[in-house]
Amino acid sequence: MDFIHRLAGAVAVVLLIASIITIGFYPVDNAGPFVIGFFMCVALYFKTSKLLSGFAYTVIILAAVSAALFYPGLFLGFGSFESKSLIVPLLMLIMFGMGTSMSAKDFVAVAKMPKGVIIGLVLQFSIMPIIGFGLALVSGLPPEIAAGIILVGCSPSGLASNVMAYIAGANLALSLTLTAVSTLMAPFITPFYMSFLANEFIPIDATAMFLSITKIVILPIIAGLLFNRFLHGKFPYIDRLMPKVSMFGIALIITIITAAGRDSLLSIGLLLIVLVLIHNLSGYVLGYASAKFMGMDEPSSRTIAFEVGMQNSGLASGIAVEMGKVATMGLAPAVFGPTMNITGSSLAVWWRGKTAADSSAQSQKV
Repeated sequence: MDFIHRLAGAVAVVLLIASIITIGFYPVDNAGPFVIGFFMCVALYFKTSKLLSGFAYTVIILAAVSAALFYPGLFLGFGSFESKSLIVPLLMLIMFGMGTSMSAKDFVAVAKMPKGVIIGLVLQFSIMPIIGFGLALVSGLPPEIAAGIILVGCSPSGLASNVMAYIAGANLALSLTLTAVSTLMAPFITPFYMSFLANEFIPIDATAMFLSITKIVILPIIAGLLFNRFLHGKFPYIDRLMPKVSMFGIALIITIITAAGRDSLLSIGLLLIVLVLIHNLSGYVLGYASAKFMGMDEPSSRTIAFEVGMQNSGLASGIAVEMGKVATMGLAPAVFGPTMNITGSSLAVWWRGKTAADSSAQSQKV
């Protein structure tokens, strides 16, 4: 394993140099294989490192996004089949997997920690929509692309927040509960906010959006809950498979949207990345600071920071598909996904290290 780790690092350096030289002296399109290969080698380098393994999935997504930017035709479909038609079924499958991992005890947890749940939900559905609206107003982006920033802010938290809460040593039970409850609230909250905040950018049919989110989220989760209730333990391979299916599904969704919106992304990509980064980081900072101000303990404050800052970009992408605006409104969610994974992983690892250092200092005092 150590040999593979060193080899992947060495090859990554070579491919990075080749990418820079090719981009500097030849048409940019020629750099495609080198750039994609670089990210794949970095992903393998991270995967074979105990310290960096948590970043491997994010780098794989970057490799997939690079492939979509260099070779969009491969991801748009073939013949009369359009790849974007896969997005909603993939999201439904991911939500079904979420349902299979839930049970009645997850909802009982709401009663056990009402303060944390209420604070988390209020912050989740106030900070991100308002910041998204403000960024859209000042962005100067085309209306449909700007509306995508608001859409991300109006979406619930995603499954990635649970992973980051676990890594950071945060309150995992609160994280799971907030993700579940905010997801179930999405059919009501998201259309309301979109009709209120985004209507001046593009026409919003709140009823149609409610029905779309219900189809994408509620029905698959109910099916997953029923599966868990009556068939729990009878198909153990499904429990092992669903997390991998979810990870693959999110990566494929981001890749398809990137390919569909390639031209727009190349023209406004840097600005969109900056806006998305501000949105994401503001969620962490304001979520954490607000939770501490309201008297939450350190682990719960960390959890709320992740729940506020990390949105369900996949669901936002699905809504964009349902509205027929995947190549415009879907761009912000496609950028937000990899961005929040990079920042979230970094914050989680930093917090984990801080916890370990604090524990060590405390034990030395004793």
